[in-house]
Amino acid sequence: MDLDARGVFALRTWGRQLRLVAAASWLPNVALALALSSEVLLFPAPPAHHCRPDPALLPPELRALAGPALLNASLPRLPPPARGWSPCLLLRYPGPGPEPNGTGPCTRGWNFARPSAGLLRTPVTQWNLVCGDGWKVPLERMSYLLGWLLGCVTLGSACDRFGRRAIFVTSLALATVLGSGVALAVSYSMLLSLRLLYGAALAGAFLSLYVARLELCDPDHRLPFSMVAGFFFVAGTILLPGLAAICQDWRFLQGLVTLVLGLVLFFWGFPSLFPESPRWLVATRQPGRAKDILWHLGGAELKPEDSTSEGATLAAELDRLSEGKALPQYHSICEVCSTQRIWRSVLILAFTMLLGNGIQYSFTQNLAPYLPHFYLPCFLLAGLEAAGSLLLILMARCCGRRASLLLWTVLTSLASLLLLSLGQYLPIWTVVFLSTLGLLASQAMSVLSTFFASEILPTVIRGAGLGLIMAAGFLGQVATPIMSISNNRGFFLHHVVFASFAVLSMLCILLLPETRSRNLPESLEDAEGRRSSPLFLPRWRHSQDHHVPLLLPSRKQTCRAWQPYSCPEVPSHRTGGQWPPPTGAHPASEAQATRQPRHV
Repeated sequence: MDLDARGVFALRTWGRQLRLVAAASWLPNVALALALSSEVLLFPAPPAHHCRPDPALLPPELRALAGPALLNASLPRLPPPARGWSPCLLLRYPGPGPEPNGTGPCTRGWNFARPSAGLLRTPVTQWNLVCGDGWKVPLERMSYLLGWLLGCVTLGSACDRFGRRAIFVTSLALATVLGSGVALAVSYSMLLSLRLLYGAALAGAFLSLYVARLELCDPDHRLPFSMVAGFFFVAGTILLPGLAAICQDWRFLQGLVTLVLGLVLFFWGFPSLFPESPRWLVATRQPGRAKDILWHLGGAELKPEDSTSEGATLAAELDRLSEGKALPQYHSICEVCSTQRIWRSVLILAFTMLLGNGIQYSFTQNLAPYLPHFYLPCFLLAGLEAAGSLLLILMARCCGRRASLLLWTVLTSLASLLLLSLGQYLPIWTVVFLSTLGLLASQAMSVLSTFFASEILPTVIRGAGLGLIMAAGFLGQVATPIMSISNNRGFFLHHVVFASFAVLSMLCILLLPETRSRNLPESLEDAEGRRSSPLFLPRWRHSQDHHVPLLLPSRKQTCRAWQPYSCPEVPSHRTGGQWPPPTGAHPASEAQATRQPRHV
């Protein structure tokens, strides 16, 4: 049953309850943004630090020193032009004389300079994750991103089996418990394992909320509805530095974020604020539950009070589907392997997500020397994400999803190639402009790829398919901590690889079907029937099927399009050797075969 074709979620039928649910689905994005963006504040680059002086290593005549004199006697100076003391070494005095003749590792920990912004106490300063243990910081970031990847894959499939609401509530409950455990962690290994599971739970909550929100919209309002939710995510990202300035300690900040997640669980746990997706219930053959939710959410036009109303017709069809007490029908993501167009679209959009998230590291590295303040990168990324969402609302509605995605990919490729080939010859303002443009375009690519995939995938596997595509995006982000472990060795190769990927993705995007103003596909057969169309197709021709010139239809597919005519194996002399036969030409009729074709 196609609920979009019946106008169930159209704006004219929205009741007060549906508007309330629509607005309420935006607010949890603030809490999820606080949980996701806190990674930057919990594990920042360590501030200026040096070894804590150890008087036991000094000769007896120097042990009474204090203040700067003790530091000068205990710490080696950095070579010019750098200033200050070496962060990881102590001077050694193996002989009886007052002159050192060697260096050694720190023995009593480190002294950290007070940061100019952010938290005063972090896991880095608490467990001395510097020098020899500095690799543990990017390892934690990597495990956190892998937790998101794991949550997208597993909980995305669970969304299609147990429902959007069930996974959202379960994921929030797990995130609240695990977030409390993170705030109480007593060791680095405990923190590492809890953050992995915490990221998986947050991924399940974000994914299930995204899918449920999308399935409440009609074709004309899906895009703005999803992009406005992105503005709330940006608001949570901007709010986080203020909370960090208030908390000062990473445990307090983590506890506050967990408290916000608990409040979301308390209020959004009620079915009135977050009901199950009626579209998923209808697609999985659960019309009884779907009817109750539709009557609860719909306006007066959906209520079956009048026998001639649309609501009465919909109720009758749902009652007919309920006959026989059929069991719910669930589908697995493995069924995509038996399709042709769906798996191709999933592969292409996963590739663009990987590119959009992975190439952002190249642009941020080019901007790093010009953003010295701690909060500037955070605010810049949030502002660019908001600007990208606003531009997507304007462009995707006018040009379509595929043309917009192609344009952002071209801009990403152009900025990346110019920085790669001419970066050292360009003036500073040009490098800053190209890096900012590349960040904007790559973020827009990621956002639009996620939204595009949710419109292409059918309802029965939308959660699992979208989980795989989002997991590819988080896999691209893993390149950032990997480069940090290697101290940016191989940065040029990283830039070259992703710039090449950007050029390749431009060709792949042409194979995607356009989804603007189309109903969401409910079944695998419905999604498989969506064909590619010309790039700038007029809006009034969206309902027709077209082919990309590089993907010419097979003889069997062309034959189906010419039904009810028969399909001969080879072109016949009755049709003048033409295939497909001209309009009005029937292979079985000699008279019709000689008729001149009509031009439509």
